[in-house]
Formats: sequence, structure tokens, C-alpha cells
Amino acid sequence: MLKFIAAACDEMTIPYVTLTGASRHRGAIVEAFQNHEAPLFLISLKAGGAGLNLTAADTVIHYDPWWNPAAEMQASDRAHRIGQNKPVFIYKLIAAGSVESRILDMQARKQKRADALYAGAKQSTPLWSGEELITLFAPLQE
Repeated sequence: MLKFIAAACDEMTIPYVTLTGASRHRGAIVEAFQNHEAPLFLISLKAGGAGLNLTAADTVIHYDPWWNPAAEMQASDRAHRIGQNKPVFIYKLIAAGSVESRILDMQARKQKRADALYAGAKQSTPLWSGEELITLFAPLQE
């Protein structure tokens, strides 16, 4: 997905930096964004998961969500670090009827289960019903 977004930015001549698992010179990439050399930072969720501090960010847009809501929250938190002095807005872009919309539903269920677990509540029902699994992997609607 980052490649599609990058291509659209190139087409519109919007400067950006990119951080993925294949990126080299991670520190220089982060520094370029922090120093406002590019207004847009395209980051894969997993590549951005360790030691990233983005106080120059004021907007986080999640596209193509990860199945684990904690991973997305951690990614959003990268912009809410010590030194942040402006509001940060967080958005999720989800295509209706897509696998991603199903993942979003799954995230909500997982978060509800995690909240119950941390609150000390016992969960007696399984995480997934057979119907939920069938819905998750059903063919996409056109």
C-alpha cells in the first residue's frame, strides 16, 4: 500500500520520506522528517515499531490495518512523545466491504477481550464463533 501512496505523492509532487523493513539509514530518514525536510512520512507499521519518536508529526493516518489493535495504538503513540507540543489527529482509512473492514471489526472484538482481561473479567466464550470466521474469510463484495 505504501508504494501506491508514494506513487500518488510523486504524481502530485508531495515530498515524503519512507521507512520500511527494507530501509537503510533509519536514523537519517527519521531525522529528515523531524527536521521538516518532508511533510509526509510513510511508515510500515512493523518497521516503525521500535524506538521511534516523531514529535514533528501532527497527523497519523492508518491505512491497511494490522490485525492487532495494540500494534496500531503503539504506532499512533509514536507521535505522542515527550517534546510533542501540538495536537495530534489520528485517522483510519478503511474501504467498505474489504478485508480491512473485517480486520477493523476483529480489532474491536480483540480490544473488548483485552479490556475484559485487564479488568479481571473472565471470558467464557471463544474469541471467534464459526460464523465470525466464515464472515472474515468470505469473498469480497463487488
